[in-house]
Amino acid sequence: MRRLVPLILASVFLAAHARAEQDLLLGADMGSAAMTKAEMTRADVEALIVKADGKPIDLSDKALAGLDLSGLNLRGANLRTARLNKANLRGADLTGANLEQAWFIKADLSGAKLADAKMFGITARDANLTGADLSRSMPIGDFKGANMAGATLIDLKGGADIKNQSMGLMRTVFVSVNLKDANLKGANLGRSRLEYADLTDADLTDVVLMGSDLSGANLTGATVAGADFRNVDVTAARLIDLKGQDSVKDWSERVNVDRAITHASN
Repeated sequence: MRRLVPLILASVFLAAHARAEQDLLLGADMGSAAMTKAEMTRADVEALIVKADGKPIDLSDKALAGLDLSGLNLRGANLRTARLNKANLRGADLTGANLEQAWFIKADLSGAKLADAKMFGITARDANLTGADLSRSMPIGDFKGANMAGATLIDLKGGADIKNQSMGLMRTVFVSVNLKDANLKGANLGRSRLEYADLTDADLTDVVLMGSDLSGANLTGATVAGADFRNVDVTAARLIDLKGQDSVKDWSERVNVDRAITHASN
């Protein structure tokens, strides 16, 4: 049965590709043991780390849901298709890790190091990523409802690549994500979904937002110097007290400008 898990997950992943609106939860049995149980203990993982003697460990396709992995050195680890729903990874070092098609629903990654991590097809809905470092990572996946307040997302590679997605458009989904005070300098979020995201006081300096959906998002007090707003949907978006607005790129090319909120209500 365990050998069927990767095939099942792969079929879910491919089916999601073919849909206009990606949703990697479609068809997945979230109540199954593969998604809710752990087949290893923290001691087992620690033993693998010791045995690897500084080399990346392989935890691909492992069921690790609910496991306490806080503070562990998982640099470069292979966690492809692993299930870590509700796992505790506070302060863990996942720099350069392979998290493609992995599951982190409601996982605690607060303060974790995720710089340069590969995240194509990741599902991290409602995950806690407060204060985490995702610099230069590639989060082409679903983070709906996640908390990224104060996170570092410098040079994030989240832009959808239409030329390289024959099975449908995969993109960064930051719908209803808390990005208050987050640092997104130089991030690429082209064609991403940011509906209802909270970007209050976030640093969006030189961020590529071309073709993204910011409907209902709150950008109050955000720094937008050098950001690219071409074809960005700003329906009901709060564009109040923006900093660096005079140097925004293609500001006049926004979509549904007349529906944006540009003044605070009394």
